[in-house]
Amino acid sequence: MSAPAGRKPGLLNLLARVIETPLGLISSLVILAYIVVAIFAPWIAPYDPDTTVLGQRLAAPSAEHWFGTDTLGRDILSRTIYGARVSLLIGLLTVGITATFGTIIGALGGYFRGWFDAVTGRLTELLLAFPYLIFAIGMMAFLGAGFANLVLALSLKGWVEFYRLARGQTIEQANMEYVEASHALGQGRLRILFREVIPNIMPPIVVLATLRVGYFMVLEASLSFLGVGIPPSIPAWGSMIADGRGILFIAWWVSTIPGIALLVLVLSINLLGERMQEIYNPKGRTTKRIAWLWRRRPAAPTTSVERHAGK
Repeated sequence: MSAPAGRKPGLLNLLARVIETPLGLISSLVILAYIVVAIFAPWIAPYDPDTTVLGQRLAAPSAEHWFGTDTLGRDILSRTIYGARVSLLIGLLTVGITATFGTIIGALGGYFRGWFDAVTGRLTELLLAFPYLIFAIGMMAFLGAGFANLVLALSLKGWVEFYRLARGQTIEQANMEYVEASHALGQGRLRILFREVIPNIMPPIVVLATLRVGYFMVLEASLSFLGVGIPPSIPAWGSMIADGRGILFIAWWVSTIPGIALLVLVLSINLLGERMQEIYNPKGRTTKRIAWLWRRRPAAPTTSVERHAGK
């Protein structure tokens, strides 16, 4: 059932409405499957991802190694499974940090305005002047390779979009009647901001956060591909793709398998984010729900009066 007009669905209602469409259901199941595989990687992976068998270098896909081996004889399937851990952790941790920090700073700036809003506004404009990938490469060169440094490098600029969205939504909400009523009741401004305003601006923040998870995964893979992201000792899809780029025509599976894994996961996350955006923004593009299978179409008018009334 759709939410009443003018109200945004809660998180539980949101999850229920997401799976009402085929794309929403499929994308949710795919993401859930990746999460399960990442959590239970030690029990699912057939081999240790770091075990090298030089006698089986660049072995083609077979019953022993379903997705073949790389240049050091390591099992591609096992490394791809463990690579899901890296991508999901990078995406979720970075989104968690940037969404929290950007939302709080944006809400404070949009609600209190003044010098704080001016300073943060100029800072975001400065950060927006740098292309994201170039900025991340520069920060990794300064911080050094590593998992924690990569999350920090991505977070230093990733909060800007959440800041801008939260600031705009807060300015809009600050003029609502419920905020004026809270002021009239004598509630403090910080209490109103964190108890009333921020919960009401969360729906678009959640949608943006979902979409940015896939974006941060692609950035992590790009940095690992360039050799400035995750260290080579840790299985990561970007570095695996880089390992096979020079032998693509003789051992296509080395780069293709992790590339497909990244593509399917990011595509599923983006489809899920678009479905959530449709729910929060009904005026946008809509998709057919699964319920159309049992819904009856209205009967066609049989008389001239009925046909005229239906126009």
